[in-house]
Amino acid sequence: SPTGGLHLGGLRTALFNFLFAKRSNGSFLLRIEDTDQTRKVEGSVEQIKKDLRWCGIDFPDPLVQSTRREIDREHAHRLLHEGKAYRCFCTSERLTRQREGAQQAGKTPMYDRHCLRLTDQQIQENLQNNLPFTIRMKVEKQKQIELQDVVHGKVSFNTNFVDDQILLKSDGFPTYHLASVVDDHLSGISHVIRGEEWLSSVP
Repeated sequence: SPTGGLHLGGLRTALFNFLFAKRSNGSFLLRIEDTDQTRKVEGSVEQIKKDLRWCGIDFPDPLVQSTRREIDREHAHRLLHEGKAYRCFCTSERLTRQREGAQQAGKTPMYDRHCLRLTDQQIQENLQNNLPFTIRMKVEKQKQIELQDVVHGKVSFNTNFVDDQILLKSDGFPTYHLASVVDDHLSGISHVIRGEEWLSSVP
């Protein structure tokens, strides 16, 4: 993420990925996750590339997510068509009130699915009125998501506690939750090695 210089934890993770790829006769790919343009720091991409090469980590031309917006939008609208995502017209003010209300009640903030309950007519009226919207993934509740982690073994998540994350922002940029999955799939990524704090974001 080009939000500044490469920190030690990121370098360690990159080194693990690089060595694993070498041992497996695979490829190490560098992805620039720059979909949050408000946090982008000018010059940080070149500095990250320079730091990685200084450590002996070679890679082909990086995959830059901001240049793949059309691909991500295509996948977001495909999910909409398949009923696996929905438009959210909630304002930032409403979302802030809901989040603060949940925190005051001692609950984990999660979207209340207000816009999932909109009728087709209400959605069309909002679109005709040019109301800005995001696209959220529609998590199927009452399910268990299971994965096999090399370190922790079998890990499972109850979808009742998985939020309907935003996939496509109102400015047309994808979020990490969409862009990283699309890129992993299209790039044929076989293994993901990252910090343990990211494990909970897998669902």
